[in-house]
Amino acid sequence: MSYKTTEVLVGGAVLAGALAFAVYASQATGLSRGGDGYELHASFRSLEGVSVGTDVRLAGVKIGTVTGMELNPQTYRADATVVVSDGIEIPDDSAITVASEGLLGGNFIEVVPGGSPFYFAPGDEFSDTQGAVSLISLLLKFVSGDGGGE
Repeated sequence: MSYKTTEVLVGGAVLAGALAFAVYASQATGLSRGGDGYELHASFRSLEGVSVGTDVRLAGVKIGTVTGMELNPQTYRADATVVVSDGIEIPDDSAITVASEGLLGGNFIEVVPGGSPFYFAPGDEFSDTQGAVSLISLLLKFVSGDGGGE
């Protein structure tokens, strides 16, 4: 009898640990999408290195998460949906870019605030976007001498 009780207790502890890890992982990756933000949209030439769950940052501080990505078949551009935390007002002339954390780091979405006195409303779209810059193509331009210099 004591073996069965021990097995049940150990099994329950393992199950509770797995459930706690699943909750933590969903919160850390931004998969839990409660009513804690508002959606904005942007259309990029390239979203290379970005996926659902990627951070959206302003001045280096996480303010949101990428929640959707799809190819627009009419424009052949990548349309992204981001959720920005409630309480963060972004001027409606702001730019949104795909930025890199460095040579070995991943990409993230950066919001560059504008100076407009008006702010984005839920569902609005960024008009000023800059897609991912391929590091390999930049290096090839540098090596081949097509860097735009003399």
